[in-house]
Amino acid sequence: MAYPYLTDVVNELTGTSIHLPIATFGALVAIAIFVAIRFTRVEVERLAFTNKRLQLHNHQPKSLVTDLAFVVTLSGIAGAKLFDAIEQPRQLLTDPIGVIFSTGGFSIYGGLILGCIAGIIFVKRKAIAVVPMLDAVAPALALGYGIGRLGCQFSGDGDWGKPAAMEIKPNWLPDWFWAQTYPNNVLQVGIPVPGVYPTPLYEAVVAFITFALLWALRKKFSVTGQLFCCYLLLSSLARFLVEFIRINYQYEFFGIFLSQAQIIALVLAMMSVVGFVILKGSNK
Repeated sequence: MAYPYLTDVVNELTGTSIHLPIATFGALVAIAIFVAIRFTRVEVERLAFTNKRLQLHNHQPKSLVTDLAFVVTLSGIAGAKLFDAIEQPRQLLTDPIGVIFSTGGFSIYGGLILGCIAGIIFVKRKAIAVVPMLDAVAPALALGYGIGRLGCQFSGDGDWGKPAAMEIKPNWLPDWFWAQTYPNNVLQVGIPVPGVYPTPLYEAVVAFITFALLWALRKKFSVTGQLFCCYLLLSSLARFLVEFIRINYQYEFFGIFLSQAQIIALVLAMMSVVGFVILKGSNK
């Protein structure tokens, strides 16, 4: 069952008919931003005041992280729309206004890349070291992404995957985790039985596991920057794999077909490995 608006959630739970014209996706994105800010503040304070890896130069963690989140969020939204527009050139040419200003169609990597660039510029202008700050935001990025993906799942915004192959489903796995028809989805699209792969749910689960690992291991890394490299590697590999069961435009490279997200994921994965090795070598 999809719940495009909070009204749907409340009425399902209480049996009432209360009208709350608030999009479920938007509400969960807002929660994701709030939670990410809280966890980032904790890490900024730890890195600045406990092990002294992060020099804040008289900036207060609370205001610094809030301002950073504002910059990254706005830039991320712009980047997400930009990359989505690039991925559908025909629609962009025929209806540029509709593509750019539509409420749907967001590329997570577009948001991540442009958001990171804007965040790095912001941090550098504050005369704060970038690499320790990347470590500080890494766990929060994973957690926020997971919550945001739940927004996609509950609203049924079209991020689902291909038709599910029920014949290969493991017997121990619940049917709802393998295939869903997203009734009452925000797009009002009918999905025939048995349904499609609920890929936003898969991404959310992996993101929460990634957060748990990063949060548990964040004090174990002795080299600044390696925690962020681990985040980048885990998140990019997860996205690369889930794309095989999603419906996206694919590009051909020497007989290999990959989506835009898979190409970016491979580049980020390689960058994370190279960065991890370089950072480890520079610490010797």
